[in-house]
Amino acid sequence: MIFGPTPIEEAKGAILAHSLRLPGKVIKKGTVLDEEAVAAIKDAGKRDVITARLEAGDVPENDAAERLAAALTAPLVARSRAATGRVNLLSETAGLLVLDARRLDGINAVDESLTVATLPNYTPVAAREMIATIKVIPFAVPGKLLGVAEAVARGGKAPVFAVHPFRPLKVGLVLTELPGIKESVMEGAVEATAARVEGLCGSMLPVERVRHEEAPVAEALGRLKRAGAEVLLIAGASAVVDRRDIGPAAIVRAGGRIEHFGMPVDPGNLLCLGRVGDTPAMVLPGCARSPKLNGFDWVLQRVFAGVPVAARDVMAMGVGGLLKEIEVRPLPREQAPRVAPPALAPRRARNVAAVVLAAGRSRRMAPLNKLLVADNQGTPMVARVVDNVLASHARPVIVVVGHERDRVEEALAGRPVIFAHAEDYAEGLSASLKAGLAALPADVEGFVVCLGDMPLVSGPMLDRLIAAFDPEEGRAIVMPTFRGKQGNPMLWSREFLPEMLAITGDVGARHLIGTHADRMVEVEMADDAVLRDFDTTDALKAMPGAGRGG
Repeated sequence: MIFGPTPIEEAKGAILAHSLRLPGKVIKKGTVLDEEAVAAIKDAGKRDVITARLEAGDVPENDAAERLAAALTAPLVARSRAATGRVNLLSETAGLLVLDARRLDGINAVDESLTVATLPNYTPVAAREMIATIKVIPFAVPGKLLGVAEAVARGGKAPVFAVHPFRPLKVGLVLTELPGIKESVMEGAVEATAARVEGLCGSMLPVERVRHEEAPVAEALGRLKRAGAEVLLIAGASAVVDRRDIGPAAIVRAGGRIEHFGMPVDPGNLLCLGRVGDTPAMVLPGCARSPKLNGFDWVLQRVFAGVPVAARDVMAMGVGGLLKEIEVRPLPREQAPRVAPPALAPRRARNVAAVVLAAGRSRRMAPLNKLLVADNQGTPMVARVVDNVLASHARPVIVVVGHERDRVEEALAGRPVIFAHAEDYAEGLSASLKAGLAALPADVEGFVVCLGDMPLVSGPMLDRLIAAFDPEEGRAIVMPTFRGKQGNPMLWSREFLPEMLAITGDVGARHLIGTHADRMVEVEMADDAVLRDFDTTDALKAMPGAGRGG
């Protein structure tokens, strides 16, 4: 690829390296210059332009990203369409992500032009969650280099990416008791364990509560195994301190064996791993009574995913095994100060507001106002939208009103929102948008623009957009997608306010993406809520929870 200034007379067919703002026209970076574009640049008085020109054997960025993605795609791994040299890989199911780190390092070592970034190895993932992103850095890659990367990707017995689905296992829990132990402690252990199991698609058998003695625990394990338990857990009233302690000894007494005691993960050091026949059996560390991440989670995730976890696997968990920042403990824990140590400063949360557009005249639904159509519970559509937004981390929530202002405000009475009145709402969408933007506090870093006729977009979906928002990292516009189709709502950095406030007519801000494509990131969603608006009678009738008109 040849990169650099190109005389305008030779620029036809070259790729524009940087966006050009010309009188009345913007030519985006990455555009293949045709005769019309060349003429426009020449008319603007430019004698040359910075371009990339492909040479024989070069593969354009999107084609290269698609080819590398195809080489990395495996069962239960899907991929997005290529855009600006990027393809995202997605998990098709809830499960555990297992990577071949050596081959991934090999791909990234082929050339600086090809990059693959992934989640950490052994990360639990949800369906449609992004697990990796492939990015081609320049506008084209030499075909020979791409071929080497493809060969590395396909060169193993197993795929580079493997998603092991979580299995619906039945879990048996033995809870041991000692005199004086608080009932709240026992209940907390059951609740935390059940939450973990259900989060991995499993289910709990009735809990066995027995004395903290070897024989009763062994008998309880046998009862649970006969009841169909596929995983056996022991939560002791007293922490296990040796592989011959009551919990491990009970596993052996029940006909099992101990495979490993202890792990280089804190919290979670005192996990004991064993088996009764082919059934995994574990004595839980005391920290497992808490819902916070600990070493037990790492082992349980592998068990549910059907990924082998032997002693050597546990001992390999030390790098990254310090799960919280703690002070050095020079004293036995019983003598240590009862003061929580200072935690590492968390990543600063972005200050993101929400603007809900609810000023339109619903012309396609006249004489009904679609925003006031109530569902079977009597909740107007606009209230469903606002309640979903309030369930997210976006604050403040600004609702733009105009048409039937009093009725819309009445429908939202009692909700902690700010109303912004669009006096000229009849002029179109841009008027409503500008009224909402004018009401934004000066300290917000970004804002998500929500449409009043999209009631299926949930709070967690909005939070996924907020989590992806990072202007310093180039993610200044966040767009939701479903199976590659772009949807709403969109999140914008405040840097775009001047351009958005200059929009006129019955249009929104979506066209600005063309100018700022390099500042946008797509976030794939698990369902099509981000594509579904309801602006006709037929659509409203088909809406989940649809009911009477208003």
